[in-house]
Amino acid sequence: MKTIYFLYTLPFIAFVSCKEEKRTAISTPAQETLQIKKTDSLTTTRIDSTQIPKPLEYKGNFKEGFRWKDKTGEYIVVTSETGIYRNESSSREIGDSSDAEVFASCYSLGTHQQIWKVNDFVKDCPVDIVAEFTKNSLAVTDLDKNGTAEIWMTYKTVCHGDVSPSNMKIIMYEGTNKFAMRGESRLQYGIDDNNKPLFEGGKYTFDKAFKEGPDVFREYAEKMWNKHMNE
Repeated sequence: MKTIYFLYTLPFIAFVSCKEEKRTAISTPAQETLQIKKTDSLTTTRIDSTQIPKPLEYKGNFKEGFRWKDKTGEYIVVTSETGIYRNESSSREIGDSSDAEVFASCYSLGTHQQIWKVNDFVKDCPVDIVAEFTKNSLAVTDLDKNGTAEIWMTYKTVCHGDVSPSNMKIIMYEGTNKFAMRGESRLQYGIDDNNKPLFEGGKYTFDKAFKEGPDVFREYAEKMWNKHMNE
């Protein structure tokens, strides 16, 4: 299969900045340079917040985005994070505590209908709190060559007051079918008598969908896990 890259400029569509769960228009240059990747079954475009159609909504601050076309239509996915915040409207068991959330939303570009949504969070945490996507972990593939894209993302969540691994997940959607890989990030805590590093965490489990799915899905997920698991 031959992969072809194209660089070209598209007219500016809409620039929306998301901060504190609000979208605010900001003036930007009239054009954006996009990178297009084409394979036999997919056309994908990595986007930033300026290429999100105005009717589409997302919560938090923009993290990554992709637009793609497969045999079922044209779609867009956006990942976003709230960062650490205090939800004053909710009752709390601990007074001095915070929340943090991650979101991923997939929409049809033809109808602007939401296809699926991911939302994970840490609530009411009085110590160190993390809820964030790992850098450059959003990906669009067609590993099983069936013409329907697979959308991949990796994120970590934790509430802890010590140095310990985070909860880590890889979520993948093929159409509306969800696949999940769950475990812990890996943290080096020392070296042994032979100067070899000692690690805590790093283990994972596949859900039923992954276990029963194509081998190529699990192989790709394991590569993603090894790439992003280290703290």
